[in-house]
Amino acid sequence: MDRRPLGGTGFTVAPLALGGNVFGWTADETTSYAVLDAFVAGGFQLIDTANSCSRWVPGHRGGESEEVIGRWIAMRGRHDDVVIATKVGSDMGLGHKCLKRDHIVEQAEASLRRLQVERIDLYQSHWDDPATPLDETLEAYDRLMRQGKVRAIGASNLDAARLGESLAVSRTRGLPRYETLQPHYNLLVRDEFEGPLQQLCVREGIGVITYFSLAAGFLTGKYRSEADFAKSARGPGLKKYLNARGTSVLAALEDAAKRHGATMAQVALAWLVAQPGVTAPIASATSVAQLDELMAGVRLSLDAESLRALDATRG
Repeated sequence: MDRRPLGGTGFTVAPLALGGNVFGWTADETTSYAVLDAFVAGGFQLIDTANSCSRWVPGHRGGESEEVIGRWIAMRGRHDDVVIATKVGSDMGLGHKCLKRDHIVEQAEASLRRLQVERIDLYQSHWDDPATPLDETLEAYDRLMRQGKVRAIGASNLDAARLGESLAVSRTRGLPRYETLQPHYNLLVRDEFEGPLQQLCVREGIGVITYFSLAAGFLTGKYRSEADFAKSARGPGLKKYLNARGTSVLAALEDAAKRHGATMAQVALAWLVAQPGVTAPIASATSVAQLDELMAGVRLSLDAESLRALDATRG
């Protein structure tokens, strides 16, 4: 399988990132290990999580996903064949998002302990923190990289202006720069990435790792009516997509799926992989069977007619 450069991190990865948000939440320990093993056996490398996963679950404090991944790494005795990406910046009890120097250093140490590794391969700013100067944030990352505790850095949820400002600070101050970006991007949500942000990433060679790649499951075709929202805990939050445009996207996905003998989820991922600048979409799996479907999706090559039809749903 083809591997792509992950921005300027020095890593090359197959075009799928495994979302670790479900580990220790909707995927128990045994299932999580099976999914991780199958992901590596399938020829994939990039595993994405965050220190805040899964703080949103009652009784969880955050770090549960990192702990599961850490025990998996310890059990197999290596992590040199995978790229472990985690994040800092979400509210971890402070009451606000934070990218201050001391907070980043403190949280990096906690993530290293939970992951049971000596170095985080890709450490990412989860959210923007306008209250903290960019140079303070980047200086914290510089310190961690000089100490050998972080290999490369990335960002998530930055618009073109803020990413451009950050790159300028890195350049003028001689500080590490964000080599990757995680935007919210899929067939239904396109305006947040397409345009100036996508152009900046392509121009600067920044690796793009999309999240909500399947629109929280809506693009699988699982939710076709309000009655379907009861199928999962995420269901009620997808009502916003059940409109004329959402219906047209599902119809185009279904047509392309029939044309290629694939599932709608596979087509949605294949479309992302074909977009300029995208390195790897992130997708989560709570079973090996589900993961097999996702891995087949990023191996799928869509024909020009299917790509045109899907692109036309942008409106």
